[in-house]
Amino acid sequence: MADNPTIKRVLMSVTDKTGVVDFARALVDEFGCEIISTGGTAKVISEAGIPVTPIDAVTEFPEMMDGRVKTLHPRVHGGLLAKRDNAAHMAQAEEHGIQMIDMVVVNLYAFEKTVESGADFGTCIENIDIGGPSMLRSAAKNFASVAVVIDPTSYDAILDEMRENAGATTYDTRAALALAVFRTTSAYDGAIAAWLGTQLEGEGFAPKQALGLTKKQDLRYGENPHQSAAFYVRDSYKGAEHSLARATQHQGKEMSYNNYLDVDAAWAAVREYEEPACVIVKHLTPCGVCEDGNLVDAYKRAHECDPVSAYGGVMAFNRTVGADVVEAIFENKQFVECIIAPEFTPEALEMYAAKKNARLLATGGVNPAGGEVEYRSVEGGLLVQESDAVAEAADIASWTVPTKRQPTEEEMNELIFAWKACKSVKSNAILIARDHASVGAGGGQPNRVNSARIAVEQAGEKAKGAVAASDAFFPFRDGFDVLAQAGVTAVVQPGGSIRDEEVIAAADEQGVAMVFTGHRHFRH
Repeated sequence: MADNPTIKRVLMSVTDKTGVVDFARALVDEFGCEIISTGGTAKVISEAGIPVTPIDAVTEFPEMMDGRVKTLHPRVHGGLLAKRDNAAHMAQAEEHGIQMIDMVVVNLYAFEKTVESGADFGTCIENIDIGGPSMLRSAAKNFASVAVVIDPTSYDAILDEMRENAGATTYDTRAALALAVFRTTSAYDGAIAAWLGTQLEGEGFAPKQALGLTKKQDLRYGENPHQSAAFYVRDSYKGAEHSLARATQHQGKEMSYNNYLDVDAAWAAVREYEEPACVIVKHLTPCGVCEDGNLVDAYKRAHECDPVSAYGGVMAFNRTVGADVVEAIFENKQFVECIIAPEFTPEALEMYAAKKNARLLATGGVNPAGGEVEYRSVEGGLLVQESDAVAEAADIASWTVPTKRQPTEEEMNELIFAWKACKSVKSNAILIARDHASVGAGGGQPNRVNSARIAVEQAGEKAKGAVAASDAFFPFRDGFDVLAQAGVTAVVQPGGSIRDEEVIAAADEQGVAMVFTGHRHFRH
């Protein structure tokens, strides 16, 4: 291993040219480095008045095939891979006129951005970088002697270290830079494989899949204080623009592991609604859901569903949160761990500034529910599935009414709301609703009848004249009977049980309208 070799020859070839001119100038003026460069990078550096050696002057071979072949040459890779303390390597290098390259400054063609732009197949193929990853990997493999720089934000730190070490970088820095390279090229290849798989094999789950993840932060702990944890952001995600992962936190303590889980559940639930809506979640369970023409009223009625559970929970809104909403929260003296919304008005942020522990997250917008895949870990593996969402128009068109009594138009509107809200409750899930607000919910029970009892108990007198939703079919009539006897007038459920006729008969006996959706919404 060479011990902190002085950097004399630097190879630069960058797609992102941010800061590259200043970096090159400092390398030349302060450390007397020779800059070798390719194509557009060489042009930018040269036009800035900085001496640059074109790559073809090193390889003695022209760039060719529209730039596809320019750095794939022994005089490049030999100068990167040669072990400086290996006499045979150095003798072979001298024999073939290969000079050492001490630093590589490379970043890759913007393949993922090209795909995201909607570019055609051929353009995307041309933006698969070959020479860049090859140089990066060669330099990173030989980090004992070569510094490899992939991130423009690290230029200043590299220069500072060279100033402190007589023009050299330290072994620890080179090792860290090499690790960053292999992580980057791994994610890059994974993105290419994922895209090409969909192009050649169509949609579906690939036989092999690479997940690109970037750590956003270490968390104080996991679900419990004795568990360490971190939060990673998916590098490629269709709904990234308005996702929780990329939300702006305006204030409050750092998010915890449990905060992320609860806020994710609330945000996924509130995105189901087109009208102004509020969802309050505690321990991954919605304890209040309301859709209303007015966001303040949506909050108030969601809070009324279960004020006890709402205390210390998280809230999600699908509209900008203004001062009027904050005033309503303060009037209820409600302690809130987190609030997520598309935006907060300046007045709302100013009012909440005194509540220093409350976390306010702005996503910048609302993505439609569904449309992506979800990952869940099990021991030794990952479960992958399409995300679940209520496709309202398509869903309702397929609904059937097996009972003698048809739901009224008002009941049908309530059933649509209840069906959406029920999807967010842990199975076995029962949700009672009236006036587009949940009034009782039972979920996470081993049997459906207990979920019905919990929902009825929570709803109390509000169950009379309300509607109910069940995320899956009633295996027996007992769960349905609990709802009907509490005064529920209409129920929506998937149907499909071998005892459907028994449940339908129970509904007819009690004059309750029942709708079959034909599919369920389990949430385990």
